[in-house]
Amino acid sequence: MMKKFAACLAIALMTAAVSASAQTAAKPAAATAAPAPKAAPGEDRYIGYYYPKPTATETFESSMQTIAGTERAQRIQFVTVVSQGTIQSAYRVPYAVFAKGEKADRLIIVGLQQGELNTIYRMRALLANMTTMSRLSPFFQERTVAEDATFFDLLKLLGFRELTITDGEKTTLQVTIK
Repeated sequence: MMKKFAACLAIALMTAAVSASAQTAAKPAAATAAPAPKAAPGEDRYIGYYYPKPTATETFESSMQTIAGTERAQRIQFVTVVSQGTIQSAYRVPYAVFAKGEKADRLIIVGLQQGELNTIYRMRALLANMTTMSRLSPFFQERTVAEDATFFDLLKLLGFRELTITDGEKTTLQVTIK
């Protein structure tokens, strides 16, 4: 399962990078899914819709610069390829990955099984595994010092500004990426 996820992550990274350089002026079609409820300015409109109120918040300051030309379409493409890899896995992956926000710059990971991501420590362990998979990709190796960079650095390269990970029930970790 980890090799398949690594391969999907590598493909997602390369596809996002290639797509960023070949971005056209065409606007993507509007999403047909029901939008999250409106929130007052400064409030997180996804609380209570995709995840419970964050029980922990952190800030990660990356030394990476977002790749020039990386926009909403590349972030959506990255998440789509990663999600496709989890859906097509030979094993049931216990979480869903998707992007939200007008610029699709908010990555959300939601646990799908009771008790899987129910502590901050389990969430951090999943993120550590995602760091390992990121380090295996040629994309990441070419743009970072792979042994020092993290999954958060990858998200910064792709222009994500926030990561939210939740068990889908009680525990939510929200990381602001600067």
